[in-house]
Order: sequence, then C-alpha cells, then structure tokens
Amino acid sequence: MNRRDGKNDVIEIDLLEIVMLLWHHAVLIIGVGMMFAIAAYALATYVIPPYYQSTTKIYILNKTETAAVTYSDTQLATQLTKDYSELITSRYVIEQVIQEHNLEVDYDDMLEKISVNTPTDTRIVEITVEDNDPVVAMNICNSIREVASEHIQNVMDIDAVNVVETANMPEEKAGPSGFKSALIAGMAGCVLVAAGIFIRYMLNDSIRSSDDIERYLELSTLALIPIDESELEEESTKKKRKKRSRNAGSNT
Repeated sequence: MNRRDGKNDVIEIDLLEIVMLLWHHAVLIIGVGMMFAIAAYALATYVIPPYYQSTTKIYILNKTETAAVTYSDTQLATQLTKDYSELITSRYVIEQVIQEHNLEVDYDDMLEKISVNTPTDTRIVEITVEDNDPVVAMNICNSIREVASEHIQNVMDIDAVNVVETANMPEEKAGPSGFKSALIAGMAGCVLVAAGIFIRYMLNDSIRSSDDIERYLELSTLALIPIDESELEEESTKKKRKKRSRNAGSNT
C-alpha cells in the first residue's frame, strides 16, 4: 500500500505492490478493455457512416528559355510547391467548386475534406478529397484540379500544369477502421480501469500489516494474533440463521 512518512510528509509508493495489484485485477482490466474494443468496433462498422478518398496528381515546373531543365529550376519548383498548395486550397478555388456542384457546404466545411500533399524531393502535388459518396469524392477532386490548375497559371504566370493522374474511383472505404478503433478503445479502457484501481490504491490509508503500524503510528508490534476464518464463518452463519428465525416468527 502507499505509505506516508510522518516526519517529511512524503508519500512512498511500492512499485512492486502496484504491479501485483494490477496483476490481481488483470481479469477486470482486460474484460473492460475488451468491452470497449467490441463497442468501438461495432460503432465503426455499423453505426458511423464510411468515407472514401479520391486522389489526383499534378506536375508543375517553370519553363526556362532553354529546353533543358537545370538543377536550379528543379530546386525552385520544389520550393514553390508550398505556394501551389496554398493556391489549391484558396477561397477562390474552393468556392468555385462548391458552385459548380451545387454543394450545401461553406468554405470551412469543404476545406476539411481536402488535403494537399507534396511528396519529398518531388514537384508533384497530390490533391485528396474525402466524402461519404465515392462518386462525389472523385468528381470534386477532378474539379478542384481543373480550377486550381487555371488559377495557378494565372497567379504564378506558369505556361501549363500537367496532369499526372486523374482522380480515381475509390472502391474501398478509407475509414473508419474497425480494427484501429477497437485497438484504441481497448487500450483506453484498460488504462481507465488501471487508473481507477491506482487512484483507489493511493487513497486507501487503512492499516493492514505490522509494517503499516510502525509507519503510521511509530509503534512497534509485540505480537500478532492469527484469526481463524472458520470461526468467523460459523459465527456469520449463526447470525444469518437467527435473523431468518426472527423474520419467520414475525411473519407468523
């Protein structure tokens, strides 16, 4: 148990005892964790609607007067991909796509469905759109690519934006994952139960051994009187019988 040093008012924690305490309640901890995992899996699989992701890719490179592409052109284009990402998610592009598809969402809600990624050491920009309908996700993704390509050409004075890949038709859902949800929920359930057991252990100041007497009361133990559990059981049985006989007598 946790012990408090009366002189310095410092709480000492026996780590081995905590480990044994958690091991003693392992069935409870694992059981609650499994219940959390099953509930999360059921929610992710049957309750929460699935969402799909569609991705398109574009290639952007500034043209020079010469036909050959130099290292400086490549390095500059790599640095400019951040600017392209900002232009792709600009209000002009997103709101125009919303109008084209007659979507009942505003700019902020639509922006949460879009992600722009630039693979390391490349000049390729990936545009990914997330939606509950795979067809809608694909159509919006293609529209964003078309509107953004024109907007980038006008703002950055670029001759062309090449299409690497058009938006794909997602056949499998991107989420939510039942396995991941179950794993996270199961671990969270185990941690919560273990935390509750630990807090109860820390708040327990009852004296259970001679060591606790010496710690709390600063008294030495002269002797220990063993308790016969059989006698306690017999006494409790007799009390129950007397109580039953009294209840029977009162009912008559």
